[in-house]
Amino acid sequence: MCQVEFEMACAAIKQLKGPVSDREKLVVYSFYKQATQGDCNIPAPPATDVKAKAKWEAWNENKGMSKMDAMKIYVAKVEELKKNDTG
Repeated sequence: MCQVEFEMACAAIKQLKGPVSDREKLVVYSFYKQATQGDCNIPAPPATDVKAKAKWEAWNENKGMSKMDAMKIYVAKVEELKKNDTG
């Protein structure tokens, strides 16, 4: 696994044509944030901000995971989405 593969996956996800579920988006987002920033380092948003709260919770679930492991999972998830892309 190298930075180039991660960057290619980051570009590839933007090229998907088919719909991606909100759950899949959250999963990919959480591993992207963990890979690029490490553990969640911002306070939880208020419960009234549903979208921000969901994103925060998804990222925070990866707490303690190394950036390298997060990159590997991110790339694997993007590859999975590419295979299932029906657009």
